[in-house]
Amino acid sequence: MPYPVSGTHLHAASLAERPDLEEAMLTMESSWPAYIRPDPVLVHWAFERHARHQLVVYEGESTVVARAATVPLAWDGVEASLPDTGWDEALRQCLADTYDGRAFTALCALEIAVVPGRRGEDLSTRTLAVLAEHARRAGLSDVVVPVRPSLKHTEPYAPMAEYAARARPDGLPHDPWLRVHVRAGGRVVKVCPASMTVAASLAQWRAWTQLPFDADGLVEVPDALSPVAVDVGRDHAVYVEPNVWVRHRL
Repeated sequence: MPYPVSGTHLHAASLAERPDLEEAMLTMESSWPAYIRPDPVLVHWAFERHARHQLVVYEGESTVVARAATVPLAWDGVEASLPDTGWDEALRQCLADTYDGRAFTALCALEIAVVPGRRGEDLSTRTLAVLAEHARRAGLSDVVVPVRPSLKHTEPYAPMAEYAARARPDGLPHDPWLRVHVRAGGRVVKVCPASMTVAASLAQWRAWTQLPFDADGLVEVPDALSPVAVDVGRDHAVYVEPNVWVRHRL
């Protein structure tokens, strides 16, 4: 059943409980760049097959202000087994685990997003708490997240391992989104160096970014966590996004 979000006038529910909110969840304004394009078939399948694990935070009757898109996994709990191809592999692994009938043990959060105009309300922390509570109610032991550090795009050439290891004087991570996770009890496990791969023609990249893409080499693209590799002769460019695995033990 939908339930109140602690300390707010908001409520949280899954799409299994509120299927009428699916369109609002999917069309919710977010800060994802245009070139981040997950496999639409797999994403649609995950939303349909695992609607109970797609969460929305809403106010009033139907105004969605935050969302958590997740997939259940039959994870063995061994941190070294968290895949280097984090985001992409989690979707594939969920598909395999589902059809093989394996018992789910963890939720993998593919996205935790807040409507841009509501970010000053600590909704990211509250949505993460909603996700953890949901996983507990589902009898799962862990939430794992291939985190997209929120300020890494300002330093696309910095190695992710070095960036993720940076800490403030109080010991908390330098990056704000990693800091939210650690404050919520999460632990930074390791980098997933190829969490998501986007390969497309130069025309597609020009349409997404309004950049010329007219020379070979590495190109800095707005909001990208690492440079995009351009090959003019072969008319394509490839973006390989690194993320950081964080584990929340429940």
